[in-house]
Amino acid sequence: MPIPSASRLSDPPWGAPPGFAIGLRRIAAGDWLEGGEARPWARKDRLFRAVPDKVWGETDGSRPGQAEVAGLVARALDLPLGLPLDRSGRPPLLDAARRVPDDLVLMERRGDDWAVAALSLSAGSFFTADEALGRDLATLHRPVPGFADRFLVRVRRIFERLPADEILERRNWSVTAWRGLYAPEAAAARRRALARRPRRPGAGLFLRCERQTLRRLPRTGGILFTIRIHVTPLLALAADPESVQVFARAWAAAPEDFRRYKGLAAVTPGVEAFLADRRAAVPKPSQT
Repeated sequence: MPIPSASRLSDPPWGAPPGFAIGLRRIAAGDWLEGGEARPWARKDRLFRAVPDKVWGETDGSRPGQAEVAGLVARALDLPLGLPLDRSGRPPLLDAARRVPDDLVLMERRGDDWAVAALSLSAGSFFTADEALGRDLATLHRPVPGFADRFLVRVRRIFERLPADEILERRNWSVTAWRGLYAPEAAAARRRALARRPRRPGAGLFLRCERQTLRRLPRTGGILFTIRIHVTPLLALAADPESVQVFARAWAAAPEDFRRYKGLAAVTPGVEAFLADRRAAVPKPSQT
């Protein structure tokens, strides 16, 4: 996996205290999909064969929105979408998701709220497709501290008012002992972190950076939510002192509710040891 660049690490919420904030910014249409994975279908197809309900789901009536998503992805990649649905047998959103590294989540209006109508989720951060399918915004974000009181109304307003010609982006981060993109269970990652006996400070820990985008489907009116995960060994940051400093500031500024929600207690000893080791490795200025 690529080491996050200094510019990526400096993007919100890296550069500021990484508490819970919406942190959306507008991006150009050409910056919507990052690419960077030659054969995403190989990784995703293996998961679909092994655990289909964990990585894919759709609700009745979501196919028109799925088809619109597939068209957006095909145009963004400047590629033909491929075989039509009646020949390939794949739902349109699943077909589109196989072509990009990102996970794709279709949100549609259901009653008084927005809910997950269909999703391809091969790299969810400790949740799975069967846990998310059909859930509305309030239910999906119930574990997030303060979401209902501080953010739910604002997020609903964004979903309602987002223009079709605007794309929004946000990023977040965590540290985990889980190496893979597919990370279905937080408890397993915590157990792995607690069982570690590393020879080097920070070994076996991984920086999990998440890039999300939102855009309106102009024809069917839904919202397409994309999720791109980058997993980088914490030790890889040691090659770039500036990245270490940016991460150290974000780590120190993380509030307690953020740490609890992300389950950072299990990785804190390893992260602190890594940062102490990096501080010790910085040459002290000579005194004359």
